[in-house]
Amino acid sequence: MITFRELTADEIDVRIGQVDKDGRYLTCLLYKDARCDMAILDKTVGAENWEREHYECKGNLFCKVGINTNYANESSQPNWVYKSDCGSESNTEKEKGEASDSFKRACVNWGIGRELYTAPFIYIPATDESGSPNFRFKNGKCKDKFVVTKIAIDKKKITGLAIWNTSINKRVFVYAENKGQ
Repeated sequence: MITFRELTADEIDVRIGQVDKDGRYLTCLLYKDARCDMAILDKTVGAENWEREHYECKGNLFCKVGINTNYANESSQPNWVYKSDCGSESNTEKEKGEASDSFKRACVNWGIGRELYTAPFIYIPATDESGSPNFRFKNGKCKDKFVVTKIAIDKKKITGLAIWNTSINKRVFVYAENKGQ
């Protein structure tokens, strides 16, 4: 069985999911990019022991990611196993986004980054307890950049998370699973 390592904080990207129309709060989503998946595949099974192929089915773009499961035994015949998934178009580059999304989803089927699906709800109020702003809101939008600075994962489940707003140089979100529940 192939086991892929958990993602590190610097491999996880943050994007704004929703901003309240009055700027009272915003929500964020965690994601990984396709380059992260490629690097993990290269490191775990070797660049020559995985492949991807895109294909269309009923008007949807799919990607199948194949791994030679005999990669550790060079003397045996290759044994290719495939997992696939469908992608959705992005808001910027529709075709490229769909191809990238289908690849990332197929990689999740292999277990790469599956822990992102256990992320807590990331709610960031406009100000902290002292009234200091957590983000900048102008003309109905927030263009601040957020990054994951710390993450704790236990058995493919996110148990701790810290998010930093690099635009104002401030930690704006902290999550720690309550183990006493």
